[in-house]
Amino acid sequence: MKQFLVLMIFFCPALLPIAASFGMIASAAPHAGDRILVVAPHPDDEIIGCGGIIQRAAAMDVPLQIVYLTNGDNNQWSFLMYRKHPVVVPAAVKNMGLVRCREATAAMQYLGVPASRLIFLGYPDFKTLTIWNGHWGDRQPARGIFTGARAVPYANAFRPGALHKGEEIVADLKTVIREFAPTKIFLSHPADHNPDHRAAYLFTRVALWELKRDGASFDQPAFYPYLIHFKQWPQPKRYRPELPLLPPSFFQEAVQWRPVPLTAGEIMRKERALKIHQSQYRSSPQYLLSFVRRNELFGDYTPLRLRADNSVAPLPPFAERADMPLPEYLEQDERAAFVGIQSTTISRRGGDVFFTITLSRPVGKAVGVCLYVFGYRDDREFARMPKIRIFVGALRHMAVDQKRKLPKHVVSVRRRAKEITVRVPLSALQYPEGFFCSVDTYLGALPLDWLSWRVVELDGNTHDSSN
Repeated sequence: MKQFLVLMIFFCPALLPIAASFGMIASAAPHAGDRILVVAPHPDDEIIGCGGIIQRAAAMDVPLQIVYLTNGDNNQWSFLMYRKHPVVVPAAVKNMGLVRCREATAAMQYLGVPASRLIFLGYPDFKTLTIWNGHWGDRQPARGIFTGARAVPYANAFRPGALHKGEEIVADLKTVIREFAPTKIFLSHPADHNPDHRAAYLFTRVALWELKRDGASFDQPAFYPYLIHFKQWPQPKRYRPELPLLPPSFFQEAVQWRPVPLTAGEIMRKERALKIHQSQYRSSPQYLLSFVRRNELFGDYTPLRLRADNSVAPLPPFAERADMPLPEYLEQDERAAFVGIQSTTISRRGGDVFFTITLSRPVGKAVGVCLYVFGYRDDREFARMPKIRIFVGALRHMAVDQKRKLPKHVVSVRRRAKEITVRVPLSALQYPEGFFCSVDTYLGALPLDWLSWRVVELDGNTHDSSN
């Protein structure tokens, strides 16, 4: 009965209350007593992902706040369509960031959300995952791609002049969350193809952990990630409001999805709110309207748990599996070099964690694998924790903590044809309670395949008491 309901609610969202009565799916819809925070990577993502949730919360007078990670000032194609000429001069790029802020404000007012409930952080568009990967602590702030700024350049931002660094983003999110005390957080999905969308999820996770460590007085809120950018999804890519929004087939079992059915009025207002974002709508109307469906969809991965007794946690492949068509952007010689990720497993033996990555073919001269392992622990700021990346080529490997190269003996790599096993000692991660991890393959600077960021929790004591 339960499996039948899980399948049917995607085709008939009205069955959601029945599924909830079985204790299968926690409702994402607003309820009296909720306090809803929406984290949007760019202006318009909040409507695409949860415009129905926003207008329903506003209609119910449920406390609501929306925070934008960036002003979306790097979408050059949409700016070209909007302005009818290239927009690359820093002052003009920043002006487009302000245009997108004004569009967001107008769209939210249309949905019943006053400007006082909107917060623009103003961090660099298309650069926040780069900040996540390597701009913490004593590292130099990241530079905006077209603004050229190394600090938030917008006077209307939450904290103008905040450096483009990981701890600054975390500090802003902590302040917002601490002051608003949400019960539910709607945010972008860690499997999203857009790097800012993945970054928004990761930074929000860290902010909540640090607030818990700091003894925040409110309960930990529920997480409701929404997916926007994913290969060949949603289908069809056009306005079909009578259809349900279904998850990509690959995710139907990996993630527990929570559909929220929308009324005809909510669907209509969501469409109109998207059209207010003229700077984006002119360049991709059919894509934006493909998210105007009978329901909205939310779902998250369950954190993986590794015990100390040689437990194994398999990670599914994510983006372009070996049995899927190769990415269209690859040239013929690049297609010949394509290396996909078929599977990844994590195991723990004693004080070491092992990552076994199975590939579609052996790595070649120009193709490599990068493993990301970022540890966290309750008694230390995340900015002070190691953020290790291991680059594995056909013959050599290199491990770095941000830009600091680690001694070669710290991390070991074993190659077996299409299989790579990487050993990472917990001591190199400063004995964490858990870690974030991801894997990708690359050809020079070109990404090939990648595995979504996942949270892995470590059972048992991993701390070195002397550290």
